[in-house]
Amino acid sequence: MKKLSFVLLFAGAVALAATDQPNIVVILSDDHGWADYGFMNHAHVRTPNIDRLAREGLTLTRGYVPTSLCRPSLASIMTGLYPHRHRITGNDPKGNAKDVALRAEMVRIFQESKSMAALLGKQGYISHQSGKWWEGECKCGGFDECETHGDVARGGRHGDEGLKIGRQTMQPVFDFIDRTGDKPFFLWYAPMMPHLPHNPPERILATYSVQPGVKPAEAKYYAMIEWFDETIGQLIQHLEKRGKANNTLIVYLADNGWVQLNDGRAFHQSRSKLSPYDAGLRTPIVLWQPGKIKPERDDTRLASSVDVATTLLPAASVQAPKEMPGIDLRDGRARARRKAIFGSLFLHTSEDVQRPESSLKYRWVIDGAWKLVVPYSPNASLEIWPGAKNIEWAKPNPELFNIAKDPNEQSDVAGANRDVVAKLRAELDRWWSPAR
Repeated sequence: MKKLSFVLLFAGAVALAATDQPNIVVILSDDHGWADYGFMNHAHVRTPNIDRLAREGLTLTRGYVPTSLCRPSLASIMTGLYPHRHRITGNDPKGNAKDVALRAEMVRIFQESKSMAALLGKQGYISHQSGKWWEGECKCGGFDECETHGDVARGGRHGDEGLKIGRQTMQPVFDFIDRTGDKPFFLWYAPMMPHLPHNPPERILATYSVQPGVKPAEAKYYAMIEWFDETIGQLIQHLEKRGKANNTLIVYLADNGWVQLNDGRAFHQSRSKLSPYDAGLRTPIVLWQPGKIKPERDDTRLASSVDVATTLLPAASVQAPKEMPGIDLRDGRARARRKAIFGSLFLHTSEDVQRPESSLKYRWVIDGAWKLVVPYSPNASLEIWPGAKNIEWAKPNPELFNIAKDPNEQSDVAGANRDVVAKLRAELDRWWSPAR
């Protein structure tokens, strides 16, 4: 009888351990404006599947990425570190973007940081990468299996074969889920959507093309978002079909923002991607886990993508490394205690992959309703995008915005609030001062 009791007790412990290790799915938009969702009340865009996650999960509408460019932003999500800490600050090394040695050096630098995939792997998770991935062959990031080969000689740069996911097929993701059996898994689903090229299916595009006031370029962008949302629905349905949804924690966010231009200007002139403004930095962050995360919408407290790792690792019974500065977003008290979030913006093409400050253009801080943007004057002459000169939004002096009253950051009020500028500048320097 005692032996039977021990067996039952052991079995219960195993069941509890399995429950304490939810499957983890990270879903990432690519070049997606923070307000361009149904649940954010967009006038045209339809996103029923992301809306479902937002409705049934914890939705933090004041989420931010620390930098508005995909490679360093994705590196921050995977490592839980700011770009100046993991040192992946740009998409490409200076010189030949296909230089094997320089790109290998960037991957080596990335590997000096602990990746979420590798940490989960030590806890028994099996992992799969699909979509955007910059850091060489994706096993360099700690994944067990991957779609990206990362070989520069064969066109590897930011995803190669992995970029077929979403646009051409979902089968590799479905097959991975089916192979996991009873083991906990970590899935990185980062399709290059709604990223250019904006070539949505005609069946979706047609519904936007006929809407009054929607220009052709906008219609394509909106249709790309809906197409991406469809793939999320397919992923959720597959999890449900396999009976895995109830033990799966999904986090959704975008790698950086986007503003769709319709007058022939380049994207880096839009105050979004590659800019220090909210249109490039802000993204909703959604956490969804049936029965574990209660539905809640938080429109006031600040969240950052550096919080993703420090949220997902504890959820998987993995202690987050002490060097990770983020919080567990599931903890409402931790969100309430946070006063400010920070970030920085660098050149698209890194000047020196060993020295983050060599490519620094701006630092920024948000404290409550105030946002301060500070240019890094030593690099004032450097072009943020190769060949991009005289960008209209580039300013030589610090800018202060009240983003509660001025969410589009049109009115710089630094001159009338010098005390606020001084306070926020001191906060920013305590966070990271390149001079030190």
